[in-house]
Amino acid sequence: MNLSNEQIDRAAGVLLGTAAGDALGAGYEFTHPSADTVVDMIGGGPFDWAPGEWTDDTSMAAAVALAARGGVDIGSGTGLDAVAANFVSWYDTKPADIGNQTRAVLGYRSRSAAEMTRRAAGLTGRTGGNGSLMRTAPVALAYLDDVNRCMDAALVISELTHSDPRAGQACQLWSYAIRHAVLCGTFDGVRLWLDTAESRDFWAPLIDQAEQGTPSDFANNGWVVHALQTAWWAIFGAGQDGPDHVVLALERCVLAGGDTDTTAAIAGGLVGARWGASAVPDRWRAKLHGYPTLDGNDLVALAADITGERA
Repeated sequence: MNLSNEQIDRAAGVLLGTAAGDALGAGYEFTHPSADTVVDMIGGGPFDWAPGEWTDDTSMAAAVALAARGGVDIGSGTGLDAVAANFVSWYDTKPADIGNQTRAVLGYRSRSAAEMTRRAAGLTGRTGGNGSLMRTAPVALAYLDDVNRCMDAALVISELTHSDPRAGQACQLWSYAIRHAVLCGTFDGVRLWLDTAESRDFWAPLIDQAEQGTPSDFANNGWVVHALQTAWWAIFGAGQDGPDHVVLALERCVLAGGDTDTTAAIAGGLVGARWGASAVPDRWRAKLHGYPTLDGNDLVALAADITGERA
């Protein structure tokens, strides 16, 4: 698929925006900053991150992205197995931060996608955490040429660790919106997905609430539904008339509190897809680093490896 220079920049913004939001929110995780807090990429937080270091959100997104290099179909067969294997390789590094649900699945160290999915489906209790939504952004990059395959892949990659149908639907919604933003340069994909989704009656009122409400209306943002609402609330309410929107939206995620690294990573994938890598501040990009020994420039190159397009 031939992309314009603007689309190439937006594609690069998907991974870079994810990592920027993640690293920005890392220092504030599980807190509720006051409205006058000056948000910055300070590091620290409950896991003592270095300034600019990303967390499990981008590490797992990178695992998906690395499997997708060269146009590999990560939604089936050996490509999906590669995603599963990359998750286990990351787990074996004993990461400081890993969600309970993800840990419960990856602890079995399944090397095939089918086995991992069975393990996830066998979990009892709450299985709708935000851990698959936080890593879904690269799926959009892998299927810029095919929306149906994008939706299928978003679902099966979610189901590797998260069997709750709402988690899969959230990944489909967000991947659709990211894909649309890369190709068209708008956030219209959120509403366009609702127009086609069988689960529209569930999600449409929640998107409305995110646009009209406040973070207290969706405060449990460790749950995938509230995490998506928080991210969309931050994007929708930040003003969408220029590339400064990237910074404003990600700062809003942090100020919303709670699972700040994850909600900002989720928002970063979409806002980065809309405004591009060029809209991520240089001061942030220069600091970014994390598993597996990548930095901000590497993420831009990785996006190019997936799409086959470079500026």
